[in-house]
Amino acid sequence: MPQVARTLALLALGVAACGPAPEQPIYGYETDLEACQDGRDNDFDGLIDCRDPDCLVLSTLCGEVVPEDGFVTPENAFDLCFDRIDNDNNGQFDCGDRGCQNIAETCCLLEFTNELCSDGIDNDQNGFADCEDFGCRNAKFVDVCREDTPARCSDGVDNDNDDRFDGGIDCADEDCAGIGLCAESDNCDDGVDNDGNGLTDCDDLQFCFADDVCGNEPEPEDTLEKCSDGLDNDDNGFVDCGDFSCSMSPNQEIVALCGEASETTVEKCTDGEDNDGNGFADCNDFSCSMSDDPQVVEACEEQAENTLEDCSDGEDNDADGFPDCEDFSCQNADDGATEEAVEFCADFGENTVEKCSNGVDDDGNGFIDCGDFGCAQSDDPAIAVLCQESVLGDSACEDGEDNDRDGFVDCDDFDCAYDPQITVCPEQGRVCEWMGPTRPADDSDSDSETE
Repeated sequence: MPQVARTLALLALGVAACGPAPEQPIYGYETDLEACQDGRDNDFDGLIDCRDPDCLVLSTLCGEVVPEDGFVTPENAFDLCFDRIDNDNNGQFDCGDRGCQNIAETCCLLEFTNELCSDGIDNDQNGFADCEDFGCRNAKFVDVCREDTPARCSDGVDNDNDDRFDGGIDCADEDCAGIGLCAESDNCDDGVDNDGNGLTDCDDLQFCFADDVCGNEPEPEDTLEKCSDGLDNDDNGFVDCGDFSCSMSPNQEIVALCGEASETTVEKCTDGEDNDGNGFADCNDFSCSMSDDPQVVEACEEQAENTLEDCSDGEDNDADGFPDCEDFSCQNADDGATEEAVEFCADFGENTVEKCSNGVDDDGNGFIDCGDFGCAQSDDPAIAVLCQESVLGDSACEDGEDNDRDGFVDCDDFDCAYDPQITVCPEQGRVCEWMGPTRPADDSDSDSETE
């Protein structure tokens, strides 16, 4: 055999040309045929064999297989997530496919517990670590990535672990703005910039100007000067023309001033601006939506998001931050939705037991059944039981039944294995393999014995 052919043949067998390969892989790399099929995390990065990007790039074992028959089938079953085939022909295969990531038991998303979401490591090597990772922010059993309640915004702890990314702690975290102690107007003497606007306590004139501790007595907000100074002079939480004492003043100069700023014309009710500074723009402001001007009424009717056409076009027609069926004005007749829009949104959502178990992406958002937050985080007890085996407690995780009908029973079900409230699933019974930067003890022992 020619030398080149012989060398290639040896390399294909995982044998170095200069001699036989060691009986066990050498710890520290995961780049060749041997190391990428031995079931070990050879480079201690928490990723084993074909789950490790090193194997995908540097070995010939883990690339995509293209079947000759070219069949297309949904990639949403456990066995289809490890066959190296892009079964649904969407350009992604196995753990790169959203359908596989939806199945928690595949462990395609490797940042899904409080521990893994606060270790400072990009466990799944996708470029995002801890709370910057979608998997952490949306994992059902992760709470270290939340800083959005009065208690969490005042405990001195970086609950969402984003301070390392300049996210801040408690009121310095923008997630806490206006929550509990982080509302500046209620805390004008605590030495903290509670609302995160760069101004602390009495320096924050907009909210603390008239607070008792700042030495400025509340005064009526009823003069031309005080209705245009940007201060909450009477300490009632409303500034200038956003305060009824200005906007409904008997003083014609003030009326004219507020008239200039008010949202009462077609132009100002359709310009996308909060002209009067009351926190509501255009037809989301009562001064527009309840106007006596027929032209303004007509403009708001045209801007409204309540018809079948507007509730199915993918646009936020009324500029309130909620497009289509995410907007109450599309869901509820009481909010102006037409009968057709209500029916469409009722059919569109993935929010019933039937739609959370039919294997169809009913709302077209890329997530199916219990992989969709509409199902997985539903308040409907029937759907909760359907989508989470552990919701029934320890008894459901040791009864030998697949209670949520996802193909996984008891401690082999992600819900039972990782729910912190479940006590009957031992560590060794968890559905994911070992992950982490430290070499497992059993690997260490077996390696030393081999040596």
